[in-house]
Amino acid sequence: MINKFLTADEAVAGVKDGMTIMVGGFLGTGSPEILMDALVRRGVKHLTVIGNDGGLPVGTHGAKTDRGIAKLLSAGMVDHIIASHVGMNPVIAEGMNAGTLKCTLVPQGTLAEKIRAANYGLGGVLTPTGVGTPMQHALDELGREKRVVKIEGKEYLLEMPLKADYAFVRASVCDKFGNFKCEKATKNFNYVMAGAADKVVLASERVVEVGELDSDHYDVPGVVVDIIVEGEAKWQI
Repeated sequence: MINKFLTADEAVAGVKDGMTIMVGGFLGTGSPEILMDALVRRGVKHLTVIGNDGGLPVGTHGAKTDRGIAKLLSAGMVDHIIASHVGMNPVIAEGMNAGTLKCTLVPQGTLAEKIRAANYGLGGVLTPTGVGTPMQHALDELGREKRVVKIEGKEYLLEMPLKADYAFVRASVCDKFGNFKCEKATKNFNYVMAGAADKVVLASERVVEVGELDSDHYDVPGVVVDIIVEGEAKWQI
């Protein structure tokens, strides 16, 4: 069996300035914190970050440190964030007002489906969300034109797949091949992002031997995981 294990710093060593990365989590819930810390130590710049939101800033809901993507934003590593919900992190508004940060908002369901399309090798997804609004005529987050497709008299927008150079995701438990499961609210974007990037890095709270848990316990197959990092802290909000 291939050894997929690296340290957090080794796992992010291939991330270069200007790359596009995905980060699982919802306001820090379920984000791979040890990988975010490693990225901050690496100090790459000009990243495009795809995530549900801008993470959870320090002090919000009792957070003692920045959580999730907020760590990258506070470190000035992000040029463009593609997300659905950014109102919780004032760093984003400050960057937009200063002209140092681009923010592209994508409806949450549409964002998930665009990522899923990349994950499953689909050419795109059709959604009625945005039809008849300025979204219909605007370029998408990567500057691609949108098309309107009519099916049985109803119009849909063709939304193109969204892929990254790296996807950083988190598991509650995985085996040594990378088959993994997330518990409760930590599922969010972790499942859909695993497979939607050239490299998938999984940070897991618990690691077990292959076969130690019944295969039905896992929700995501290890074939989509390239790198495993042990030592993710137990989930907390």
